[in-house]
Amino acid sequence: MKRILTTLTMALALTSAATAQSNVLTNGTTARQEIEKNLWLAGSNYLDYDRQLPSFNYTRPPKGYVPFYMSHYGRHGSRWLIGRNDYMRVITPLRKARRDGKLTREGEETLRRLELFNKTTYKRLGDLTTVGERQHHGIGRRLAEHFPEIFKAKNVPIDARSTTVNRCILSMIAECEELMAANPTARIHNDVSDALQYYLNQDREGQVKENAGKGDRAHHEFSRRHTHPERLVGTLFNDPQWAADSIDQHRLMHQLFEVAINMQSHDDAPDLIHLFNTDEIYDMWRIQNAGWYQNYAASPLTGGIMQFSQANLLDNIIQTADTCVALRKTQATLRFGHEVCVMPLACLLELDSCGASISDLEQLDQHWRNYRIFPMACNIQLIFYRPQKGDGDILVKALLNEREVSLPVSTTQYPYYRWTDLRNYYTQKLRQFRGQ
Repeated sequence: MKRILTTLTMALALTSAATAQSNVLTNGTTARQEIEKNLWLAGSNYLDYDRQLPSFNYTRPPKGYVPFYMSHYGRHGSRWLIGRNDYMRVITPLRKARRDGKLTREGEETLRRLELFNKTTYKRLGDLTTVGERQHHGIGRRLAEHFPEIFKAKNVPIDARSTTVNRCILSMIAECEELMAANPTARIHNDVSDALQYYLNQDREGQVKENAGKGDRAHHEFSRRHTHPERLVGTLFNDPQWAADSIDQHRLMHQLFEVAINMQSHDDAPDLIHLFNTDEIYDMWRIQNAGWYQNYAASPLTGGIMQFSQANLLDNIIQTADTCVALRKTQATLRFGHEVCVMPLACLLELDSCGASISDLEQLDQHWRNYRIFPMACNIQLIFYRPQKGDGDILVKALLNEREVSLPVSTTQYPYYRWTDLRNYYTQKLRQFRGQ
């Protein structure tokens, strides 16, 4: 088993690193340049989907081919922070400083804004926001616009399934509302059940669970090297010695940044990102980027295993597609869940550079950027094409957040790939992981 996994990891490292390098060279911009142009990208999984929409200039399918089936997995839209203390853990040390007379004018104003906003979070933790609902209405509307052969077909069956979390269910409803508006004849089936959790929101188990945390020390050291709270502390507190003795400055910086960067999930939210300069914003993103990479991607620090947390989901995608391809009838399968599924699934599918294997966290931002993968409402769409006449090959095109992306098999007609090639590749990848 160990030899098989080592061989698999090495093979993935070679192919994925080459893809990653190609992606960097063709993109032509560094992560820092992209973040300087759009600071909200530094939000990682808190990025507002609509702040990074593509041009939608899609490549025409090969002559004679039409789309007939879509297989989709999408994350819920923008939300309030989840943790019970996510807001209060920032407010509490600032209140302590206010009691001791240690806040600057900027510190006083920051606390005032946080206390006002905190009132809106009452019994709302983790809920979908209006921004999140709007994201999914837009995605649903574009599904019908870009693939009318599927979503505007008369009586088209659309199977939509969600995890049992409210924000996921509401995201599913928002998209389905748009699909029904575009096609009143559509036969949409919605399903929400614990019975679906094994692939819609799979728990870590087996080798994935065993390898979780193996890269924590490296990430902790990386985080310490790139966290510099001194300027921020001086902005908020008027007594450096008091702050050093009374506040965990590194922790406060990270927690305040999380609150500030997620304000893009709300309409008319207070501006807190101005508290951070560009260097700090970039560093906070690099730390998050490294953390997500080691915990959910093909990181050598965790044996390249974490992406396989979505093995059940990929199984479901393959098996459902097999049925739909055999029938060759127009239909769609929509799945709704979480970023902890989209992220490793994108890596497992090796979409563009998502499957990159990078050992040095200091070099990671040159090859792998989480904001391209899992903003709020992120989604993976696999569109299947059949020939209008005859029984030719079934072709597949992949979209990551509605952008055309490469897949890990050869093709002479990018971005279209033969389904038989993809199916064989992914099936073999899962078998190697499972030691079959």
